[in-house]
Amino acid sequence: MQTSGSLPQPGLTSSYAFGWQQMLKSFLFLFLLVIFLMFAESPASVARDSDWDESLLSPLLHLLALIYTLLVLPVFSYGGDLLFVRAVREEPLEIQAVVQGFRENYLHIVLAHLLTSALIILGFLFLIIPGIILACRLVFVSYLVMDKGLEPIAAIEKSWEMTRGQGFRIFGMGLLAIPIFILGLLCLVVGAFVSVMWIKAAFASLYVATDRQQQAAEDPYIVRE
Repeated sequence: MQTSGSLPQPGLTSSYAFGWQQMLKSFLFLFLLVIFLMFAESPASVARDSDWDESLLSPLLHLLALIYTLLVLPVFSYGGDLLFVRAVREEPLEIQAVVQGFRENYLHIVLAHLLTSALIILGFLFLIIPGIILACRLVFVSYLVMDKGLEPIAAIEKSWEMTRGQGFRIFGMGLLAIPIFILGLLCLVVGAFVSVMWIKAAFASLYVATDRQQQAAEDPYIVRE
């Protein structure tokens, strides 16, 4: 169990440093989680990258892939984000949390994913820069839906509020993720998994640190775990 003092201030290097530290504490669990998440994403990737043009089943296969991407994959992704937040906080980790969205919050997860994706895509259509801004400012949406139980619109508004003044920091974290992932690829398959774990743990660390910083600002006397 952690106190708020054990977390670093929100920052690029501090988030990656703390994310690495917390990742190592739950290494095996998070390693298996990332393998599962990559496996869960494979049906959509295969359908997207394969050439079905000559198949009579092409329209059906593309439709099934779209349904899976929009209605199933977000549950796994959001559940994975929740588990990384719990790992950062050193809370108990249970693999069933990755699928709990099918039983709880399912509609909120799907709608939040659709709204966030639509806003970011729309932003990229307007000269790219608005899309980058939106991607950075809405980076906490999945955490807020799963961790706080917020509805989609409330999660988007809260993420926008929490990331105020942090746009360049989040953008920098995204840029740093690129060489980290490339370095992981150079270390063969295991390295790629570890790099994804580190990146996810870093962003979860930024969310947890920002959340506790805001809680302390609202009530400096509140007792937090």
